[in-house]
Amino acid sequence: MPSIMKTAGLLAGLAAVATALPAQPKFTARQERIYELTKRQTAAEAALGLQDVDILQFALTLEWLEGTFYQQGFAKFKDSEFAALGLNTAQIADLKQVGQTELEHVGLLQSAIAQAGVKPVQPCEYDFGFTDAKGMVGTAAVLENVGVSAYLGAAPLLSDPKILATAGSILTIEARHQTFIRGAAGATAIPQALDTPLGPKAVFSLAAPFIKSCPDGSNLILTAFPTLKMTSAAPAAGSVIAAGTQVKLESEASASAKFCGFTNANAPGGTAFVEFKDGNCATPSNLAGITYLTLTSDNPATGVLSDAITLAGPMVLMVS
Repeated sequence: MPSIMKTAGLLAGLAAVATALPAQPKFTARQERIYELTKRQTAAEAALGLQDVDILQFALTLEWLEGTFYQQGFAKFKDSEFAALGLNTAQIADLKQVGQTELEHVGLLQSAIAQAGVKPVQPCEYDFGFTDAKGMVGTAAVLENVGVSAYLGAAPLLSDPKILATAGSILTIEARHQTFIRGAAGATAIPQALDTPLGPKAVFSLAAPFIKSCPDGSNLILTAFPTLKMTSAAPAAGSVIAAGTQVKLESEASASAKFCGFTNANAPGGTAFVEFKDGNCATPSNLAGITYLTLTSDNPATGVLSDAITLAGPMVLMVS
């Protein structure tokens, strides 16, 4: 599975120069710029083994996936197939513009990473499972939701305000993508008052099923959680499931799971936990909107979901 390249070797080499020549100019101007970027690390990043530049690499991995998704979809399906869904000419053009801006995000992130003296990750080989234009639009709605959650979740990890500003400028566009596609697909354009942040490992777990393989040097240090599938009342991509619905779940981690975590920005602490029993759990009645479902080993009273207690997932639900 893909994984972000560590910059520890670079830092170690620069630190060695600094130690060996304490009375001399330590770095060239370019080395200083590289060091200033790669040394930045918040406590949250440190816990994941990441630097700011790794977060950029992770964002680039997601933008490659999204950009390629639209490229392949538009190559496979004709405008007439999108028109058959009820999209007018302007909406089809806007949908294509969504794909184009994803590729522009790729270019922006490549430039930022290269300026840090690090080789940007390359696109992977993907399998999006395209069958028809309707399925593509439904999957696009899910991907854009994940994109918003990814950038929102990454924001507190970053220590460099300039990188944070760059990520923020992409986040606002991802949110516009999400709203447009939901509206074009006939779904509620703004399903909730707050968007839900996700951590890097949860986001990567949502992206991983689309990734077949990646070129050497474009691997991430992140690994995906085991997949989680709904085996009853399974919603199509982008469809809605009613609050209170009992859902049956399947995962290789089911045997050790005790709770289902429904992550939604409106839940106290961020996640509502319910008992996972006999492979089933009930969708909380007090949640609505885009929700991420995981299997967990614990149900902390704080409502805070951590990687340490996550056993499988997440999967995306739209709760009404």
